[in-house]
Amino acid sequence: MSKHILLVSYDERLLIARRKLLEQEGYRVSSGLGFREAIGNCKDGSVDLLILGYSIPRTDREELIRMFRTTSNAPILSLWTRNEGFADGVNYLAFSDNPNKLLADVVAILAAKGSANASG
Repeated sequence: MSKHILLVSYDERLLIARRKLLEQEGYRVSSGLGFREAIGNCKDGSVDLLILGYSIPRTDREELIRMFRTTSNAPILSLWTRNEGFADGVNYLAFSDNPNKLLADVVAILAAKGSANASG
């Protein structure tokens, strides 16, 4: 069964590009464009990884994390620009929007999650 990734962004072009990239690698991807769409998707407890795009304003990002954590303890990968700070509840940060780096990060995070589940 393929891993389920929830991808959230406020930039439609980047959301579409990231979604295609992840789907081409065999992941099942749900996506949210904007706060309302994202909140609706954050309530689904079947997500293996949440990826938050850097276009999300900090206050919205914090609220999305809080909502996601009410139903899931899946890892969160937050894409950031260098001048932003760390948000509570985020497990991983990535400062690059390079597609190959994003895929490598996703593979590593999901592998680590799988190892933790196997040993615990």
